[in-house]
This record gives sequence, C-alpha cells and structure tokens, in this order.
Amino acid sequence: MATLNIAIAGSSGRMGRALLEAVERAPDMRLTAALERAGSPYLHKDAGELIGTSCGIDISENVIAALSGSDLLIDFTRPEATLVHLASCRANSVKMVIGTTGFSVEQKEELEAASKDIPIVFAPNMSVGVNVAFKLTEMAAKVLNEDYDIEIIEAHHRHKIDAPSGTALHMGEVVAKALGRHLPEVAVYGREGNTGERAPGTIGFATVRGGDIVGDHTVMFAGTGERIEISHKAGSRATFAEGALRAARFLADKQNGLFDMQDVLGLRE
Repeated sequence: MATLNIAIAGSSGRMGRALLEAVERAPDMRLTAALERAGSPYLHKDAGELIGTSCGIDISENVIAALSGSDLLIDFTRPEATLVHLASCRANSVKMVIGTTGFSVEQKEELEAASKDIPIVFAPNMSVGVNVAFKLTEMAAKVLNEDYDIEIIEAHHRHKIDAPSGTALHMGEVVAKALGRHLPEVAVYGREGNTGERAPGTIGFATVRGGDIVGDHTVMFAGTGERIEISHKAGSRATFAEGALRAARFLADKQNGLFDMQDVLGLRE
C-alpha cells in the first residue's frame, strides 16, 4: 500500500494527540498537516512537541494550505468545525475520517451530500471493540425481541459536552432498527419523580459524567428472571486512534461514498 498523507484536525486535544502518536507509529502513513482553531496557543508550534518529539510540521489554522499536500483529513472536533473542514475537503478532493459527535439531523445530511463527491468514514466511535459490540447488540435485539426492557448506560469524563454520547445514541439506533422501531419515538432520556410504570417498547438512556473516564457503554436487556448486558470499556484513546487509521486505510482506494466502521470491519450484512 502506498503511503497515505494524513492531516489531523484538533491536533492539540486528547484525541488529536492520540492520533499524532498513532500516525507516528504507522509505517504506511505520514503526517502532512496539523490543524487547530484560530487563537489556539499551540498555533505555529511543531506538532511533534504535543507528543514529546519533533516532526517538522507546524500547527496551522489554514485549512486550505493544510489540505494541499494531504490525501485524507482525520477530524475529531465539533460539528461546526467539522462542517467547515468538510467543505474544504470536498472542494479539494480530500478524503475524510470523521469521529466528531453531536451532529444534528440537518448536519448529517450535509455529510451525506458531500459523500457524493468524496469518500467519508463517519462513525460515532472508531474503536474496533465498540463496533463489535454494536453487532452483538443488533444480534441480541433481534433474538430477544419484545420480551426484554432495554436500557443504555454510558459514562464519560467531566469535559464531554454532549449527552447522551454519540456511541450510546448509535447503540439505541441499532436496537431500534433491529426491532422495527424509530428511536426518536421510543427514547427516554431521563427519569425523575413519579414517572409511573415503564412504558413497553421504550429504550432508556442513563448518562454519567465524571473524572477522566475515557468511555464506558452498556446495553442492558432486562427480562423476567435474567438480565443480559453487552458492555465495552475504553481505557485509552489509543483504541479510537487505531480505529481511525484503519478507517483511513479502508478509504485509500475509494472515490466517494459514506461509510461507517461496520463497513471498515466487514460487519455489514
């Protein structure tokens, strides 16, 4: 496989640094650009300094210049920033791997429109393990069907700004689709006070925020006399970074299209 020239958006954040380390280790990839927001104190510094080395790539806010020598942009930022980067990638035929969460329905439609011109892997969680958990959750929902109440519990660090997490929401979407339901119609995002009995067919979400939790997710199928739980716990952001690189390799020979990690891992039926 030819060397992939990689640009990283949000390079100074926790995920950005994990991605820098992963690209540094990858024999088939080369860092060509590191992007940060305007006003960042890291602008114009060597990106390697973020991971205790030197790479000769200065952190920049100039998206167009950053993309000029890049085959692919990996973006774990925020929806508004990602959409700005998306427009530039689309105009310059640069592939994208997007791990940003918190998109609205309308913003997701923008991703889909752009994928007609460039290939995109968009996934709420790039971890290989989590995506196996998605598949197991789908299988369990189809087998257990209507006889089990479904709750999704997620926990993240205190700095996470969206809730429930994109991964938890995707787990809910996987379950709802497997059961022939529409998630917005059956999701319950919080319970307080005299809520009455649990409504049949609903999918509940519970959110925990605290400390430096990287990401814990559990789908609980609670039946009569038994409970089945499918859980994934991330101990390091390296797992997401390695998954993102796997997605980048998947896109190497793609011309356009919108994909997720189920496609990357060959789990799509």
